[in-house]
Amino acid sequence: MNPVAVNPEVIARQILLIRGHKVMLDAELAELYGVSTKALNQAVKRNIQRFPEDFMFRLDAAEVADLNRSQSVTGSQKHRDPRFPPFAFTEHGALMIGNVLRSDRAVEISLMIVRAFVQLREMLSTHKELAAKLEALERKVGSYDQAIAGLIDAIRQLMAPSEPKKRSIGFITEK
Repeated sequence: MNPVAVNPEVIARQILLIRGHKVMLDAELAELYGVSTKALNQAVKRNIQRFPEDFMFRLDAAEVADLNRSQSVTGSQKHRDPRFPPFAFTEHGALMIGNVLRSDRAVEISLMIVRAFVQLREMLSTHKELAAKLEALERKVGSYDQAIAGLIDAIRQLMAPSEPKKRSIGFITEK
């Protein structure tokens, strides 16, 4: 299998959120590491003690169906044998694959994967900061809106013509 040229941005696009974890699928990792998916999964099974549940898990049928409907999954996933749903590897699991494969390419890709996950974390923290700032701004503008609405009401009251005092018709006599 020909290894592909990669950079952290390409890897970051292959990171999915499944079961509340940021993961990469076995097929994408195999392509990055320059091995077949079958060879990658065999290496994982030979070293299964290195892959606890928080490093790797197998997708269930509903998750596979969701992935196949999404636009971010390659066509090769749609034609995958349904008896063997893909493995999803967390950041630590993806790095452990590099240790299991033991090649220069594996070391290079492991470093890029670390950079991609770090870049993703930085982007998420930036988004959280922006969301907090936006919320603070909305609260501030909301209080200004109330003050502005009060000013507009006061101006309207001042602009409304007052009822002129009516003079009574006729003579006024004192009793």
